[in-house]
Amino acid sequence: MSKTTIAFLGLGLMGEGLTRRLIVLGDDVSGYDPAEERRLAAAGWGVRVAESPAAAAEGVDIVMAAVTTGEDLEQAIFGPGGVAEVAKPGQIFIDLSTTPVDLTRTLAERLERETGMTWLDAPVSGGPPAALSGRLAIMVGGSETVFAKASPILESLADSLVHMGPVGTGQVTKMVNQICTLNNFVILAEALNLAERGGVDTDKLVAALGTGYAGSNLMKAMWPRMIARDFEPAGYLRQVLKDLDMVHDLAHDLKAATPISTQSAELFRIMAARGHEDLDGIAILKLFTGEPV
Repeated sequence: MSKTTIAFLGLGLMGEGLTRRLIVLGDDVSGYDPAEERRLAAAGWGVRVAESPAAAAEGVDIVMAAVTTGEDLEQAIFGPGGVAEVAKPGQIFIDLSTTPVDLTRTLAERLERETGMTWLDAPVSGGPPAALSGRLAIMVGGSETVFAKASPILESLADSLVHMGPVGTGQVTKMVNQICTLNNFVILAEALNLAERGGVDTDKLVAALGTGYAGSNLMKAMWPRMIARDFEPAGYLRQVLKDLDMVHDLAHDLKAATPISTQSAELFRIMAARGHEDLDGIAILKLFTGEPV
């Protein structure tokens, strides 16, 4: 059986985990990142590094992207040396990034109209460790036909893979995910601060609460790190703020109230304004504990 050829755009925290996973599974992976140090690092774990998105994407079966902003994504596709210069019918573009819904639909329509290349929006949840081990949750928007073609690759990256509907619905679902996840960073911080001030043995908290209604995957993953003050980024605080601002914009367009997410965004904005945007989002604990921020 021939290998699937994949171009991967974005070789940061998520891109590293995903490309390492694909290479271990035997896929042929080329890659591009605008940062030279990331390109050099990726070459070390087996990515065939290219000097532009177009060079990475030429002739491959699938192009995947895990980039930080919508502007980064648009530039990688339609900017100089972008994917659109070499894209052809039959190729699939899979956006694993968290991208605004309206921009997703605009880019997908333009790419298919101008080149014949089809699109799946497939944002992920689980972070770099889940990317590396193939345990991501992936929520997908796009046609059923394109989804069926891309499913074998996506299944190799995911514990949970769900087709949500047409282009854009994957990103709407990711916004729902971010409401549930990022607000809980704040809730977990608030609760842990109360426990510490109350003299509770915090190492016992997950055992005490984890099987009740308070328990969650997030509690089990994040409270031990919060207790240890391990704020090395598995995801950056600046990305948390970006995503909550995207929630706000989508909610505004849909006339949906999101008062809790708005409050959380302002707390993360304080952290970013104080110079901590490159810490993990769980560093929001510092605002509650009064530790130096």
